[in-house]
Parts: sequence; structure tokens; C-alpha cells
Amino acid sequence: MKNRVIAAFLLMLPFFVSAQRGERSPEIEAFRISYLTQKMDLSEDEAKVFWPIFNEFQKEQTALNKERNQNMISFRKIPEIDNLSDTEVQTLIVNELNFKQRNLAIEKKYYYKLKSNLPIKVIGKYYRAQETFKRELLSRYKKGGPERN
Repeated sequence: MKNRVIAAFLLMLPFFVSAQRGERSPEIEAFRISYLTQKMDLSEDEAKVFWPIFNEFQKEQTALNKERNQNMISFRKIPEIDNLSDTEVQTLIVNELNFKQRNLAIEKKYYYKLKSNLPIKVIGKYYRAQETFKRELLSRYKKGGPERN
């Protein structure tokens, strides 16, 4: 188990560095890595395959979310939708739908990448762990922050 944690940490090091540049909350990402490591219980070989793919996936999603947030800045500055033209509103909605579609394409890409390199049950554990992680994170924030157990 100790070797798995060390291997996971070494494989995640580039992600922690990018997180410290403000791309994601380092505390939440550290919690996510710890949570996934515990819930997935990967063998050393599985971890060597999983974490680099996971890092790529996170990097692409972060870039897409950053782009989406940049596009939404001007929209958020407008207090009332009624102040926009119909064309502007339609453009904003279509852009949002396009971002969702691109996000789904990224998810599918990495699902197939994982599927071609790992047993499907490992991938199933990942998806379940991601869902339970979200619930756990929300629960912790409701209790006052991510650092609480």
C-alpha cells in the first residue's frame, strides 16, 4: 500500500505543480487524489497507467473550463438578460452548449483511453469514486470546509 501511495504521488507531481499556479484549488485536488487512491485501490501497474491518463484528462478539462470562464465573464457583468439582444442571448446559449459538448467529447476520449489500457472494473471504480468524491466534497463544505473529516 505504501508503494502505491508513493507511486501515485510521484505520478501526480506535475498536477500539483499546475494546481499551485492557480488552475485548481491545491487542497481540493490533494483531497481528490487521496480519495481516488483510497477508493480505487489500484495495483502498482494499474496506477502507472491510470494516473498519467487522469492527469492528461484533468489538464484538458482545466483548459476547457478556463476558456469557458473567460467567455462567461462578459455575460456575468450584465445584470439583466433583457439588456441583451436576442442574437447575443442565443450566442451565449449556443456557446454554453458547445462547451458542454466539448467537455463530453473530452470525457469520452479519456474513457476510451482508460478502457484500452485498464480493466473495465477499474474504470467503473474510478467513475463511482468520482461521484462519491463530489458528494463527499459537498458534505465537507456544508460542514465548514474541505479540511474537516
